[in-house]
Amino acid sequence: MRSFILGFLIGVCFLQTQGELPSYWVLCICCLVAGTGLFFAHRFLHRLGKLFVLAVCGALLGCCWAALFAYFYLQEELPVEWEGRDVTVIGTIANLPTHFAQGVRFNFAVEKVLPQNGERPPIPSTLALSWYRPFNRQGAQPTTEDVQIGKVKPGARWQLTVRLKRPHGSANPHGFDYEVWLLEQNLRATGYVRADKVSSPGAETPNGSAINTAAVDTSAVETSVTNIPRNNRELARFVFTFGHCVEAVRGWVRQRILTALPGKKYAGVLVALVIGDQRAVDQNDWLIFNRTGVGHLISISGLHITMIAGLFAAIVSALWRRSFFIGTTLPLRLPAQKAAVLAGAVTALMYVLLAGFGLPAQRTLYMLLMVALALWSGRIASVSHVLCVALMVVLLRDPWAVLAPGFWLSFGAVGTILYASVGRTQPLIDPADLHPAAPSKAWLQALKSSAYTQYVVTIGLVPLTILLFGQISLVSPLANAIAIPLVGLLVTPMALIGSMLPAPLSGWVLVTAHTLVDWLATILTWFSQFPLAVWQAPLPPTWTFVIALVATLWLLAPRGWPLRWLALIGWVPLLLNSATRPEEGEMNVTAFDVGQGMALLIETSRHRLLYDSGPYYSPESDAGSRIIVPYLKARGITSINTMVISHSDSDHSGGALSVLHAINVDRVYSSLSRDHRMVAAAPDHTRCQDGQSWNWDGVQFDMLFPAAQNYENNERKDRKSGSANTMSCTLKITNGKYSILLPGDIEKAQERQLIRDKGANPTDHSEASILKSTVLLAPHHGSGTSSTMDFLKEVDPSVALFQVGYRNRFRHPQAQVLERYRQLGIRSVRNDQSGAISLRFGRTLEVTEYRQQHKRYWYGR
Repeated sequence: MRSFILGFLIGVCFLQTQGELPSYWVLCICCLVAGTGLFFAHRFLHRLGKLFVLAVCGALLGCCWAALFAYFYLQEELPVEWEGRDVTVIGTIANLPTHFAQGVRFNFAVEKVLPQNGERPPIPSTLALSWYRPFNRQGAQPTTEDVQIGKVKPGARWQLTVRLKRPHGSANPHGFDYEVWLLEQNLRATGYVRADKVSSPGAETPNGSAINTAAVDTSAVETSVTNIPRNNRELARFVFTFGHCVEAVRGWVRQRILTALPGKKYAGVLVALVIGDQRAVDQNDWLIFNRTGVGHLISISGLHITMIAGLFAAIVSALWRRSFFIGTTLPLRLPAQKAAVLAGAVTALMYVLLAGFGLPAQRTLYMLLMVALALWSGRIASVSHVLCVALMVVLLRDPWAVLAPGFWLSFGAVGTILYASVGRTQPLIDPADLHPAAPSKAWLQALKSSAYTQYVVTIGLVPLTILLFGQISLVSPLANAIAIPLVGLLVTPMALIGSMLPAPLSGWVLVTAHTLVDWLATILTWFSQFPLAVWQAPLPPTWTFVIALVATLWLLAPRGWPLRWLALIGWVPLLLNSATRPEEGEMNVTAFDVGQGMALLIETSRHRLLYDSGPYYSPESDAGSRIIVPYLKARGITSINTMVISHSDSDHSGGALSVLHAINVDRVYSSLSRDHRMVAAAPDHTRCQDGQSWNWDGVQFDMLFPAAQNYENNERKDRKSGSANTMSCTLKITNGKYSILLPGDIEKAQERQLIRDKGANPTDHSEASILKSTVLLAPHHGSGTSSTMDFLKEVDPSVALFQVGYRNRFRHPQAQVLERYRQLGIRSVRNDQSGAISLRFGRTLEVTEYRQQHKRYWYGR
């Protein structure tokens, strides 16, 4: 059975790396071959041959199962022609909504689609929606839209007018794959709720009268629009289903915790521990938790579920055995062991439901249920069988689970403990230690066992952690030694109990739990500030990982195994792996897929430059923290020599602060004003200006714009009336016969100035234009205000990069602009279609598109 399940895992993993799904005929043939192999393996083959055939059959069936799962989920899709069109739907709020400053996000289960101009569009059954608040001046009264957003609760039925698009996310190396996450959640379209016209101050009603919602309070707003037809309205406060009840309970518990801890810094941590909702945990706190290696505790993990289930099982067992004192004979009707097992299993199930059924919680639940079933039926199951069955159940329910780091860390940790302990260690408590005269020996033995388990997990997961994250926490063993008992035995039970108790008891218990978390965070912050708290290395190649994995198994081998300490040599290539670099005189350029914004990394053999930092997304995230920094860390890049911020628009400078906080940056060039906060954060800031130049490793860098006169003219103007685009830093980078021009968001006037100042001399045709480049970053994302024909002819590129977001509201690049590039025979590549774009400037120019190089069957579906 174990060979079959491991083969099944290999088959699922293989399918998730494919660019296309196999045809139904291929799947049928694979199933037929697997069935035949299983039949002959059980009847005619000996042990080794049988194990091999079972693994192969498992791989075939695993691939088929994952493919059929994908076909089933992909059968629902939003037609391209219905993207960006208003659709009115009726359905229910399917999950626990997330409220944020600008509005609310939630999943919407569609029950009915209303006809649109006689058509009934084929809308997917579940949507991921955002509902944004209208922009209000400070001090204005809440609008109707504000009131409606506040009423979005789990299980409520609503009629909403929405504007949808097909699943799409940024596609970058080492980045989060939003599209497969949507597929895994069966969210086959995303979009936002269209605001009712009557929801804003001064909006007109159907009869032409105006409602001044700014002049009345919230209740008046609701009353004043009661008789006005609205597309967005609540139809039922709660629709009873099991899923809705679970989500409603989760929402009730979250609200109780937040109400009991108003303004408390770590209230979000307690919410994460009780219901698994981590969205309220501050990003700075996550940084500390991850640097100290305790991030796995700041959610409902397998450890928490096991402890809580064990606690309730022990309580039920003790009470059941003592039922004779109240005149009942419960142990005679049902053995206390079975009662305890049943109580533990039910507690685990309830806690996992409260957690939102996350992957670590699933794994632990399935393992506990297997153990409970074995004990209940009187059949002893080996731990490895229990682990494999839990693995199989997870794969059957969610084949995409193998793409999540948590899957490998969860099963890897348990597998490592089994490898290093089963059949080797003594019982946790020796029978002799149960004597009243020797309690200290039992505690000492338990302490030794816990320390050994922590050592095994820490050592065993080093290769996997480096492979997944490119870093390991060196203070993790010490931090976990403190955090695991504190969070598992005190904070989590107190948070659970406090969320259920009536006030004021709930407040007292939750405040105590919060105080413990506060003390823990103080200790962890101190640990995280150690100079060597984290060891960083690039994500390793396969051969390095395999060598390190074998070395780890050797190191954790039983006592007496020869030369175990030599296994540490196998870690050397893993830990001392260095970032790849171009050859001398060559350069690599990576145009990140950041949505509607710009961000490019330029690398020479010994230097790196970041041109722009992508957009600002929300108070919690930006392109710097979400895309650029994870990429740099995965590559093992810990410093950048120069960062150029072309101008102050947030789609170019939005991620700069995150990069400055996470990565060492030696120098910053920009056209920002001296009082800009990014200038204050830069270690060494210089205004970009025409005439600046430097040479790195045989690659020439020349700043072409703005000139000193442009700064003087800009300072004379009223800043509110001017556009930051006109001051974009324009940089040309030359590598022998190839070059790239990065003009930011310059517009027609700046293009004309560049042609005048840097263009070819019309009287001397032998002198080439300074602007002439092999690759051009399309000015202003291909807007209609840039990329004039004269400018394109002067630059004369062979390749043009368009850094644009999918279905962006500016409709960049403009159709007429694309036509200009096409007329001149310029190859156009776009981030919204290609994902991240990599260019290698060597003996030849190589252009690589991430969505083609890393093709997956869910891209564009």
